[in-house]
Amino acid sequence: MTPIEPEKYYHVYNRGNNNEIIFKEIENYHYFLRLTRKYLLPVAEIFSYALMSNHFHFVIRIRSAEKIPERYKTKPSLAFSNLFNAYTKAVNKRYGRKGSLFEKNFKRIEIADEEYLKNLILYVNTNAEHHDVDKAENYPFSSLLGILRNNNHIVNNQEIIRLFDSIENFEYSIKQKRINIELIKNFLLE
Repeated sequence: MTPIEPEKYYHVYNRGNNNEIIFKEIENYHYFLRLTRKYLLPVAEIFSYALMSNHFHFVIRIRSAEKIPERYKTKPSLAFSNLFNAYTKAVNKRYGRKGSLFEKNFKRIEIADEEYLKNLILYVNTNAEHHDVDKAENYPFSSLLGILRNNNHIVNNQEIIRLFDSIENFEYSIKQKRINIELIKNFLLE
């Protein structure tokens, strides 16, 4: 398993155990995002996310070692485990279930190439369309609307603007859906 290291970009994703639904109702999505703020933002900058009924995607960069809280310095992946464990405990309690909610060991792929990073950001933000759930610009549980409105309190909008040269270029890229699936296909859940 790829270790998570400071100042590196990653695609972090997972799905429900046995493809189980992990977000059963709207409040589940909101709760997962609140836990994301609590556990992930101290260790990572988030560039995009998509929460689908049975899986999720994050595009992140781990903060520098100096900025990571002491309890996560030697193992930043512990923040992810804390997020997933907290969410699983809440879901198990609410729905009277037991056991693992997510597939064992969340997936993480290091992103070392800017072209791959940009394609992945576009893919994650249009994930609802790839699964025929909703139009990307209408789907409330991805980072897209917040990025376009510059009011997403989880995502680093400035870095998106830098990567795509402007918010207009980002929006154009989303609308054109020119995503190089070949570049990222080996790292997708589908």
